[in-house]
Amino acid sequence: MLSRGRKALIVLAAVGVVGCLLAAAYGQTLRASLRYGVVAERSEARYRVREQLVGFDFPTDAVGVTRAIPGGIALDDQGRLHPGDSRFTVDLRELKSDKDRRDSYIRRNTLETDRYPTVVFAPVEVRGLRFPLPASGTATFELVGDLTVRDATRRVTWQATASFNGPEVELRARTTFRFEDFGLRVPRVSVVLSVADDIRLEVDLLLRRT
Repeated sequence: MLSRGRKALIVLAAVGVVGCLLAAAYGQTLRASLRYGVVAERSEARYRVREQLVGFDFPTDAVGVTRAIPGGIALDDQGRLHPGDSRFTVDLRELKSDKDRRDSYIRRNTLETDRYPTVVFAPVEVRGLRFPLPASGTATFELVGDLTVRDATRRVTWQATASFNGPEVELRARTTFRFEDFGLRVPRVSVVLSVADDIRLEVDLLLRRT
């Protein structure tokens, strides 16, 4: 029979082997990860809000645009997201529409960009995207994650389409939420009769493998 000392040594050795195997597997997963970064000069984020202006018989869309969208996305060798390495940030101070007055009002009253200068989207799951990723072609899928606007964070789902071209991916994604979902005040100004409750967010990103 083995002594207690020898049994303890065998157990420790077994634990060490298992730990080494797990570390090796984890390291291989990290080395096999795919990482894509935003190409800012070829990317754009937009909001759309339907509004009815005084003096117009039909509603129009107020559209604000920015190219200040640093960030990226990372996948492991099974096509699963690396949440800690996947994040997109939108600089709200750079949003521009066709009306300076609208931009000033939204920055000051609705978004309060002096206190909350950015919106952050942290993806946590990709649904319906086949892996390995194709070298070419187009795929539609859902991108799920946590959207933080001001001091509120909500889980949102984006309807996304990706076009693959070797190391580059063109990503188009859309989602919708209400002002009240994030505690935002609906704009109220004299030249606007009404503003719809829904905010539509759109991103057209060029992602490049890094």
